[in-house]
Amino acid sequence: MEKKVESYDVVVIGGGPGGMTAALYAGRARLKTLLIEKSLIGGMATYTSEIENYPGFPEPVDGIELMKMFDKQFRRFGVDVKLTDVKEVTVDCDLKVVSTFRTNYVAKAVVIATGNKPRLTGAANEEKFLNDKGISFCATCDAARNEGKRIMVIGSGDAAIEEGMFLTKFAKEVIVSVIHDEGIMDANKVAQEKARANPRMTFMWNTVVDSFEGDEMLKQVVLKNMKTGEKIPVAVDTCFLFIGYVPNTKVFNGLLEMTNRGYIVTNPDMETSVPGIYAVGDCRDKTLRQVATAVGDGAVAGFMAEKYVEEVEYVNKEILNAKGLVMAFVYNAVEPVDREYLGRIEEVQRQHKDSIQLRRIDIYKSDRIACRLSYTKTPSLILMRDGVTVDNLTDLTGIEVKIKDFIDRNS
Repeated sequence: MEKKVESYDVVVIGGGPGGMTAALYAGRARLKTLLIEKSLIGGMATYTSEIENYPGFPEPVDGIELMKMFDKQFRRFGVDVKLTDVKEVTVDCDLKVVSTFRTNYVAKAVVIATGNKPRLTGAANEEKFLNDKGISFCATCDAARNEGKRIMVIGSGDAAIEEGMFLTKFAKEVIVSVIHDEGIMDANKVAQEKARANPRMTFMWNTVVDSFEGDEMLKQVVLKNMKTGEKIPVAVDTCFLFIGYVPNTKVFNGLLEMTNRGYIVTNPDMETSVPGIYAVGDCRDKTLRQVATAVGDGAVAGFMAEKYVEEVEYVNKEILNAKGLVMAFVYNAVEPVDREYLGRIEEVQRQHKDSIQLRRIDIYKSDRIACRLSYTKTPSLILMRDGVTVDNLTDLTGIEVKIKDFIDRNS
């Protein structure tokens, strides 16, 4: 089956807070923008019942409601949305091809915001009880069906303890399996204090999951004491896993630089190892993964994608696709020598304005445009005919004569 081809300035892969923010910035910049999400707009934030640390909300806000506001806002700027799964991303010179089952989306810039997914324990029989058979990853989704029941939470980080406390509003008992010694948890101090004071929450220290047991549905979690090796069967109705996440970056293996854990490496401008591809939010290598930090990432990436698209269009239109003779002068505006050469080159261009065009490329703030022309140093003068480099001059001694000779040889 031959795939359809659609062209965009920017394609955002992933519809969480970071992806929506990047799409908002790109759309607001009047770029033709597409956001692709394979499942749920809002991402993992929609699984959080109370978000207390997102600025602008004095009272806790429900994750689903907050993401609905994000969704409504970015769509105002004409961003297209496709609910589908990305199969591959390839790079062809300046263009990036984002492939889905039916369509190849060709973009000048791509923002990756694929987030992460819950980590499994690896214990025996785990796969058997996934998919609504007793193991859950979302307290918000499954709390109501556990009214009056006995449940277990695996983990002791912020998510485990905060979601465990939320579950105590429904369950008669919440048992928390903690891998650490008694009294030691990974959650923030405020959450720890609230959890210990909660009469419906109990803790089993120095334990990990050994196996999950049951028939069609989960009936029992067998814990193993890390110090004694004792197996401890615990009857439960549901087990919630909050033991961290795995980045959704497998599709980018071999394309981008990643850490040994699979997180995408970026610089502070959200730029990956491939020019024109950016990564934001929970899928990139960073210290703190929160809605607030994802939004910051998305803002930076959306802004940088806009600049990248502008640069691509400028280089293609004004230099690589320009007809006739062009000289591209690469210089640093703060350097007196560079400014002196610029004046001399401008004077030659004025004398031969009907024969040659001048493009000024100042690298003072950024050398991204110059890099696309393979410059090696400043000042340098790149002489081109119909978009093809003829000479790359780094020795500008007698530059007036060299330019006139270039014009004579190529007229």
